[in-house]
Amino acid sequence: MATVLYHLGRVSFRWRWFVTFLWVAVLGAAGFAASKAPAAADEGFTMPGIESQKAFDLLEQRFPGSAADSASARIVFVAPSGEKVTATENRRVIEHLVDQAADGSQVADAVDPFQAKAVSADGRTAYATVRFKTGAADLADASKEHLERAIDGARDAGLSVEVGGDALASQPSAGGAAEVIGIAVAALVLLITFGSMAAAGLPLLTAILGVGLSMAGIMAVSEAFGLSESTGTLATMLGLACGIDYALFVVSRYREERAKGHTPREAAGLAAGTAGSAVVFAGLTVVIALAGLSVVGIPLLTKMGLAAAAAVLVAVLVCLTLVPAVLGFWPNAVLSRGARRNSRRYRGKQRKEDNGGSRWARIVVRHPLPVLLLGVVGLGAVATPVLDLQLGMPGDEAKPTSTTERRAYDALAEGFGPGFNGPLTIIVDAQGSADPKAAVATIAKDVRATEGVVSVSLARFNSAGDTAVFSAVPSTAPTDEKTKGLVSTIRDERPGIESKAGASFEVTGKTALDIDVAEKVQASLLPYLTVVVGLAIVMLLVVFRSLLVPVKAAFGFLLSVLAALGSVVLVFQQGHGADLLGVESTGPIMSMMPIFLVGIVFGLAMDYEVFLVSRVRESYVHGDAAKTAIVSGFKHSARVVVAAALIMMAVFSGFIGAGESMIKMIGFGLAIAVLFDAFVVRMAIVPAVLSLLGDKAWYLPRQLDRLLPDIDVEGEKLSRKVPAPTGPAAGPDDRPLAKPVPIR
Repeated sequence: MATVLYHLGRVSFRWRWFVTFLWVAVLGAAGFAASKAPAAADEGFTMPGIESQKAFDLLEQRFPGSAADSASARIVFVAPSGEKVTATENRRVIEHLVDQAADGSQVADAVDPFQAKAVSADGRTAYATVRFKTGAADLADASKEHLERAIDGARDAGLSVEVGGDALASQPSAGGAAEVIGIAVAALVLLITFGSMAAAGLPLLTAILGVGLSMAGIMAVSEAFGLSESTGTLATMLGLACGIDYALFVVSRYREERAKGHTPREAAGLAAGTAGSAVVFAGLTVVIALAGLSVVGIPLLTKMGLAAAAAVLVAVLVCLTLVPAVLGFWPNAVLSRGARRNSRRYRGKQRKEDNGGSRWARIVVRHPLPVLLLGVVGLGAVATPVLDLQLGMPGDEAKPTSTTERRAYDALAEGFGPGFNGPLTIIVDAQGSADPKAAVATIAKDVRATEGVVSVSLARFNSAGDTAVFSAVPSTAPTDEKTKGLVSTIRDERPGIESKAGASFEVTGKTALDIDVAEKVQASLLPYLTVVVGLAIVMLLVVFRSLLVPVKAAFGFLLSVLAALGSVVLVFQQGHGADLLGVESTGPIMSMMPIFLVGIVFGLAMDYEVFLVSRVRESYVHGDAAKTAIVSGFKHSARVVVAAALIMMAVFSGFIGAGESMIKMIGFGLAIAVLFDAFVVRMAIVPAVLSLLGDKAWYLPRQLDRLLPDIDVEGEKLSRKVPAPTGPAAGPDDRPLAKPVPIR
């Protein structure tokens, strides 16, 4: 493989105009196709195989025209201190708002709180529900503005009016200024690492082009494959992250080969053949992790994973072709100022046997056991809170108090009880029952008698009269573990209730859906880990031709992910240090968080593993002793891996500045996972294990060695084929430096 990629790098460098034009043309074609392609309809969130989803499907079938996922707004009224909402003037204002809201063109109905008896016992709080004919994504701006004007009118009259539901919900945003700072830090890290504006800008430029192409492609095929707007979120994040990382490693290797005295074209070919080989297999491990998301069984997550996998493949192709092509335009610009001038200071640095990476590796090689124990025990201690992990989907209670959704949630909880914000929806299927109304009444009575249920609403029948729906209000909050127990109790008692009533029923609603999703994700986590880690071990077995190195890599990844998840639980569930991150309320961890952590961090972790250990393996194959190879490998790769990790941490940390708790959680989790994996696992545990194993680290049984393909990632065959550098040669494609760089 190294030889093939070597020739690809040389060809891309030589035919740089053609390669660049080809990529620009592909980008333009994809952009044109995206602009002409119709947008895919928002199919909403679905999860086949869970009871809540079955109940939603039944509701849409038996109650046509009132989709289960249609938008709604719950308008909460709180009277001024010393007054009641039932006072004549306040009642008039509320009724006027309801009448005005009902006139909206997309409104299905608006329920008057006084007719629906939606007034708290103390008379200070009431709520009106406005239901729409479409989902929140399809609501017209005019419909939203119409409702907002009605609400503003009630506020002007002196009432406190807050709005819950999804119709007017504020959309989560990224970190804003904090995210800009994160990107600026990433650019600064690149500049410090390379000492050249061109070298710092090249990875950013090619990564942005790759992401642009990926997103245009996703938009172009969105209708054909049912890809919603949110599908490309993960593709953008990982396409940018991997694109920067991959270009970073190739440019770094190019500079290294130039310092050895190779001509620009030869250096580009060698960089593509060596670092490019590592890029290919690092990219494939990321693709495995993302494609493996289909194991979870969530259609949206499967589409997000496949779209992101496509973005990573584009990043790999861009890195192997466009990066050498751009290097061909400015072969000396990516070198540091000292290298371009061939200054005395630069020559001194080239003659030095040590740098920060090699010095650190020597410390670890001298004391491998203490470093290993400290790293494993430390990460294990941080991972301990995972034992208390509670999965769920934080709702309005997790939003900042500055949002109207959070204030509406608090007002309803105070006026009607904590469980009022998460009612359970009971759907009764009475087809075949002799007396559907009696059957529904029996089920409602037994549900009302269940401990933990405060009240049930009147049942609403469909036009055929064979299906009914009613709500049951728990005594505890939606995210409370007692509410989860209540849902399980009702479902466990169902056989007896159904036998008595002569009809069947399902339990759904947002609270039940969140519980079902959390349980399914939790059940899918182990199979997902097994598939992803198993396939990655096989691939790393081929790359490193070793039994123990892939197992060590997988073990280190599991350590870093568990430690990151433990940190998330510590902050966002248990509340330790939550104030420092601006988290106003704690609760269950987002159901998708473990899956996101595993998928994204696995990809980045394997990047660092492949780039670090492939350089160690390269030195070992070329004749260095096992421990010497560790020092040599870290000398050439540690600085770049650290830079890549700092860039990812800076980008991910930008999400911590977001107002939404869930976005904070994702940003914090990813940033700290990269911290643990890059600096504790890859920089400490990996060299310590390799040092303790010595030559055994590279042991591979002869029979297995014969079966595995020889892909030559470390470039052993390439080093025999490429002649030793004799100094820069003149020519149109091999422009020399001002003075030859000393050959070492």
